[in-house]
Amino acid sequence: MKIDPYLTFDGQCGPAFRFYAQVLNGTLEAFLTFAESPASNEVPAGFGDKIMHARLAVGDQVIMGSDCPPQVPFQGIHGISVSINVDRVAEAERVFKALAEGGQVQMPLAQTFWAARFGMLVDRFGVPWMINCEKDQ
Repeated sequence: MKIDPYLTFDGQCGPAFRFYAQVLNGTLEAFLTFAESPASNEVPAGFGDKIMHARLAVGDQVIMGSDCPPQVPFQGIHGISVSINVDRVAEAERVFKALAEGGQVQMPLAQTFWAARFGMLVDRFGVPWMINCEKDQ
């Protein structure tokens, strides 16, 4: 069994996933717009370029997402954080800094009693993240 996070956005899935691919050194394996779907003739005007499904592979992990379709109002991302665990303090600092740019730091990246570095933030796309580096290897 595998559990993969699936994020929904209010029209920003494309820019968010391109950004995440860059920051996380991942590969966009799927990046499909609503206009590319078999039901493209039913897509409201101006919505065709929004993302119906994105899949980002980072190593052997996957994160997926889409823009909320017009009939499903976007209500934000609540009650969950995407957790990234890295092996090096320098990588934790790089990822945290990149994701925090234009976002809101909730807990600055710092040493804790359980980790060499841990921090929490909400990125500029409204996605909550936790960055954790248990020990610098």
